[in-house]
Amino acid sequence: QVQLVESGGGLVQPGDSLRLSCTATGRTLRGLTIGWFRQAPGKEREFVAGMRRLGGTNTYYLDAVKGRFTISRDNAKNMVYLQMNSLKAEDTAVYYCAASGRDILSTLRLTETYDYWGQGTQVTVSS
Repeated sequence: QVQLVESGGGLVQPGDSLRLSCTATGRTLRGLTIGWFRQAPGKEREFVAGMRRLGGTNTYYLDAVKGRFTISRDNAKNMVYLQMNSLKAEDTAVYYCAASGRDILSTLRLTETYDYWGQGTQVTVSS
């Protein structure tokens, strides 16, 4: 079992940056696929960023955040991060960290791929 807890959300202005953190306990993240998802009011949860178990360049992003968001992991600290730059109002949502024992590229963006979820952290981008 993996327990995930997100932190780092908040209220920021358009153009600002935030770094979300996800702390994992219960087992190591090494060997797991990790992902960040978000859910805005009235919308379905959507994939934002993912990293396959090998890490490195095995990262994937929602088109709307490419070039602005960066997913990373620190296996030694059992942490996952989402660096978010140039934030826009449309980035406002609850952001969730997720982990999966599956490592299949074709299913990386699907919520049902992930076995473990955090409780979410609110990100609000508003002037």
